[in-house]
Amino acid sequence: MIGSVFSPYYAWARRSALADPEHFCAINVALYGKDRRAWAMTERGRQQLYRSADTLMIGPSSVLWDGNTLTVHIDERGAPLPKRIRGQVRVHPRALTKQRTPLDPEGRHRWWPIAPESRVEVALSHPGLRWSGNGYLDSNDGDEPLEHGFRQWDWSRTKLRQGSAVLYDMTFLDGTQRALALRFDDRGAAAPFEPPPRTPLKTTPWWRIPRATQADPKQGAEILETLEDTPFYARSMLRTSLLGERVTAFHESLSLTRFASPWVQMLLPFRMPRITSGHQGRG
Repeated sequence: MIGSVFSPYYAWARRSALADPEHFCAINVALYGKDRRAWAMTERGRQQLYRSADTLMIGPSSVLWDGNTLTVHIDERGAPLPKRIRGQVRVHPRALTKQRTPLDPEGRHRWWPIAPESRVEVALSHPGLRWSGNGYLDSNDGDEPLEHGFRQWDWSRTKLRQGSAVLYDMTFLDGTQRALALRFDDRGAAAPFEPPPRTPLKTTPWWRIPRATQADPKQGAEILETLEDTPFYARSMLRTSLLGERVTAFHESLSLTRFASPWVQMLLPFRMPRITSGHQGRG
């Protein structure tokens, strides 16, 4: 993340002056499993940042693109528990897209499904973990903080028998809403389809974050597992129905109203520590 969207330090800096986004950078790593849960999102300053057309380095971690494969070298420590997270993730896109989609009417927030169909390989030494399977790569960027444009959104990505689908269900700051539904084939070509009806889900167990998804009419959806339950954000696995298929979906719910509240901003540094010393090598 360049100009880390959820950084409390970036938010505090913007209140007093025009903040340089390159001074608020982070690589976020999240692992889920019975005995391998870990989270890292350490923020670093511009002296620990290097980027070029094919390289991004933030502190000891890096992202490299060789024209065919995106390789993420991870060397981080978790928070609040300082677990070591070290290893590599390789993303092999089946196809690349160039289509950027504006999320809001003014076009201040944009979403780019870079590689909607990919093969992903994970090889970690800390903790010891290997995995490979279907994956997805996208990017979001904007000209203003998210909380200036949105109250909340629900997002999901679903693997289908052929291709995949991504759903957005957004509520803007003025209360208006927009639903977005795109289906991707194995070559990455996108085709919009009519967004399914909104289906409420249970709030998260601890922080009571509201959740909803879009599902085929009269089919409903259920939460298989809540992966992240934070004061403003939830990450979940769903069992749902989409385009006539029973599927498992990766889902997130984001409350920007919660995120912008002072009490949440005070809690964020416990999971998002900041390191400003040191210099980034260029290799």
